[in-house]
Amino acid sequence: MRVIDIIRRKAITLDEKVSVSEAARIMRDEGEGCAIIMSGDTPVGMITERDITWKVVGGGLDPKAVKVRDVMSAPLVTVDPDTDLAEAAKIMGKHKVRRLAVVRDKEIYGVIKAVDIARHLEDYVDDEIRKILRSAFFFPVYS
Repeated sequence: MRVIDIIRRKAITLDEKVSVSEAARIMRDEGEGCAIIMSGDTPVGMITERDITWKVVGGGLDPKAVKVRDVMSAPLVTVDPDTDLAEAAKIMGKHKVRRLAVVRDKEIYGVIKAVDIARHLEDYVDDEIRKILRSAFFFPVYS
């Protein structure tokens, strides 16, 4: 199973000069927990609810004065839409992130979250085991 098969096709993008307050309002209105931060037409980072809570609110900063570029998680960790789910999970683990921007050639496809992978993992593992059994024993495996 590939990343493109399970991501939501919606991703919020914000200019790096947007205030954290404005970013939080947009994220709330869109019902999303993160936004990809852009510098021109290049995705450069991501801001999450956690960044806002820990870095801004927890740090006693003024969300109207702080720009997202100052508190975003950067560099942006990305994954190609055709990447296998297991590989995406490894990338998350390597970079210690819970979300990956799904990007190819600066085109943003969406965001994949660890919870998305977890929700699809059972089906993914079942499919992979069936493939192994089919090739090892040369007979169909029924669910």
